[in-house]
Amino acid sequence: MNFKFFKKSISLLLIMVIIIDYEKLTTINVYAGEQKIIYLTFDDGPAGKVTKDILDILKKDSVPATFFLIGDQIKDQENLIKRMYDEGHALGLHSMSHKKNRLYCSNESFLKEMLDTQETINSIVGFKPTILRFPFGCNNNYYKISQSMVDLLHENNLRIYDWNTDSGDGAHPSANASLFIKNSKSNKNSVLLLMHCAYMSKNSVKALPEIIKYYKNNGYDFKTIDETTPEEFHFMKR
Repeated sequence: MNFKFFKKSISLLLIMVIIIDYEKLTTINVYAGEQKIIYLTFDDGPAGKVTKDILDILKKDSVPATFFLIGDQIKDQENLIKRMYDEGHALGLHSMSHKKNRLYCSNESFLKEMLDTQETINSIVGFKPTILRFPFGCNNNYYKISQSMVDLLHENNLRIYDWNTDSGDGAHPSANASLFIKNSKSNKNSVLLLMHCAYMSKNSVKALPEIIKYYKNNGYDFKTIDETTPEEFHFMKR
């Protein structure tokens, strides 16, 4: 065998092995460095002591959250709205009434409730939220989201955020906190977690520290929803 040819073949083989190993290493590093995000979201506030207790936990653990607020509940609780805003949490719209028969009788009625809530919040903190969540979700037993509704909301600079992980505290607020903790654990790269801070959400308060601990231990960054966050909703067949 020609020694030069053999030497050249070995060199080429070594180069190929190095390239393959480098590609594997690069792939692993990209995967390992992929950002994991948790959006803690709370519906149905403000609600007195429950909301205050949740804010206290978030402050203690230095994590931000997003609050989807009911406009009719804000009166005489403006201090809680100011505290949310001052402590770096995101404020979102969850309608004025939270009543299905008012909200879902027409697209225009839904939009009006959201814009009225926006103005109520703006009068307190000087900021108009543009993120919203449909009461009961955008596909519920009373209503299914339509393209015409999406278009109307987008025309008014409003963005839609359902969830991809449900703690279960809305459907069963009196359930044991351990159930909410179990339901809230996810391994998705981007978790949009539904929780509540309503008057009946006392067990959600009990569950929250363990939920925060789980996501911190698993390397998640806590973020708030804003207008740059990808929307979270989908259409269903009627």
